[in-house]
Amino acid sequence: MKILIKNATTLNNGVQDIGIENGTISFIGSAPANFPPDEIIDATNCIAMPGLVNAHTHAATALQRNLADDCAFSEWLFERVIPFENKLSGDDVYWGTQLAIAEMIRGGTTCFADMYLQAHNPQVAQAVTETGIRANLCYGPIISAARGGGQIINEQGCRDFIAQWNNASDGRIKTFVEIHSLFLYDTEAIQGAAALAKSLGLPIHMHLSESLAEEETTFQKYGKTPPQMCADLGVFDVPTLLAHCVQLNDEDIKLLASKQAYVAHNPTSNLKLGNGIAPIEKMLQAGVKVALGTDGCASNNNLNMFEEMHLATILHKGVNKDATSISASQVLAMATHTGAQALGFNDCGQLEAGKKADLILVDTNQPHLCPLGEPTAAIAYSAQAGDVRDVIVNGKILMRNKELKTVDEEKAMTMARKIRG
Repeated sequence: MKILIKNATTLNNGVQDIGIENGTISFIGSAPANFPPDEIIDATNCIAMPGLVNAHTHAATALQRNLADDCAFSEWLFERVIPFENKLSGDDVYWGTQLAIAEMIRGGTTCFADMYLQAHNPQVAQAVTETGIRANLCYGPIISAARGGGQIINEQGCRDFIAQWNNASDGRIKTFVEIHSLFLYDTEAIQGAAALAKSLGLPIHMHLSESLAEEETTFQKYGKTPPQMCADLGVFDVPTLLAHCVQLNDEDIKLLASKQAYVAHNPTSNLKLGNGIAPIEKMLQAGVKVALGTDGCASNNNLNMFEEMHLATILHKGVNKDATSISASQVLAMATHTGAQALGFNDCGQLEAGKKADLILVDTNQPHLCPLGEPTAAIAYSAQAGDVRDVIVNGKILMRNKELKTVDEEKAMTMARKIRG
């Protein structure tokens, strides 16, 4: 299918036309004479930009929205979240993921990194396949005592899931190995999972240094910080996507930079759970590659990447007492091409000819976006998720004029209400 987007305002080059063919951006500029489109989209008064990449979430926790609020982190996780999750069926997770994807598409997210219950990962993959979104799905080979059973490595289950889903759905699905966290597993299990990831040649997605309690417990038990423990246990023998990284000292930051780790910054979740503010300015200065995520609805309580961009731009200015800290362009990079690279999609996240056609149109004909001014600043400081008008992934239209094309939104909401009871 050939799509011609006309009169779009791009972030850096003014008003241009954009051509899409075979899932790829074929040109940006004037349409050539030999490009007869199957569909023309008028993008007058719209910003065309790369789709947003949510670098860390738990999609099916859309079912836990407003379930576990205003409580301490340990109570939130072990007394609220995990007991609820232990009751979920695969069908429940499927509908929770459908609901999350509907919300993400509406908010301009075209790609997400999901970490959830390994027993129900196939249902997540099914929802991704059906809805046309792009995703990185990680499989946790460790069966944890916190979720029932002992700490054992389900190596075959991990290998089977990866064999079935890595690069599946026209390349829209990538797979990583999950290690939930240091605090949930013992060192032997973590070493086993890290060795499995290395044997598979796949990166690891994990939570790291999220809370002060994790930092203090790890140091008391092992005499080392969580990143130092990861180095000892072989986690950094493969590429890593590390969520949160709130409690890092200067040596930890140097270590992550030397290991070329990607960090998924989740400002809303970190603040809401009382875990603090990640030292993002120091990370960027040290060369750590930082992406942006929402975390799950159990701790956020939404999947709004525009909120995360806005918060990331202003939060660190206040913390660092520096109005130049974490610019709009830096945050936009975190939310697009750095996130895509972190998830293993090196041909996404940029509005360039030859890249995958994952893009969104943001309607600027709104009072809060008038007059428009500089487009990148408008996206970071003024735009809202509800301003997203059209969403295209892999050259396929997922939302047109705010109408979802691939998700039965009403059914997903109906099922979510039924599951919550």
